Amino acid sequence: MFFDDDRSNRLRPMILNDLVAQYMNDAERAAFYGLPSTCRVRERVKIISPENLTMGEHCWIGEGAALDASGGLEIGEHTSIGLNTLIFTHSSWLANMTLQNHSGSDLIERKPVKIGKGCFIGGLVVIMAGVTIGDFATVQPNSVVAKDVPPRTLVAGNPARVFQRYDEEYIQSEVERVQAENARRRALSDDPSGWGSPAGDFTE
Repeated sequence: MFFDDDRSNRLRPMILNDLVAQYMNDAERAAFYGLPSTCRVRERVKIISPENLTMGEHCWIGEGAALDASGGLEIGEHTSIGLNTLIFTHSSWLANMTLQNHSGSDLIERKPVKIGKGCFIGGLVVIMAGVTIGDFATVQPNSVVAKDVPPRTLVAGNPARVFQRYDEEYIQSEVERVQAENARRRALSDDPSGWGSPAGDFTE
């Protein structure tokens, strides 16, 4: 049974969009939502109010993530959002507290979320409304981010707090370490001309 009222008719196109998007690959899904061609949106991602989402180049959104852009959501270039991560830009808390949690309540509060460029947001993270995450920040899995995160920091926990700060020198040392290891793996793999990090056990 389908209702024929204003709310149902407003929601139904969004429901159909979500259904259609599940039959696409990650590049097609990103294009479907109007995101840059270099972005990838994995299966079961839900985007609320995609018209209010701004995303930079080369972003990756993991399986099952829910991006609430109703209050405005900005994600910088080369940022990854882990699987099943929840990003909120609205809250119904006051509507619940005052028993006014009805459709169209004017006690719904919306605040934008901004996530900088080059960020790594782990899986199962919760980001609350109004939070700004600085450039090159890392949020460890299962964290709850309720306050702003400074640039070039690693945060973890509930509530998330800073555990590490890193500079460009540290990042460059990590780049050299990982590239050397991947070169070793490629040399030992069946396809030494390949790219990236070959999968498999390369323990010597």
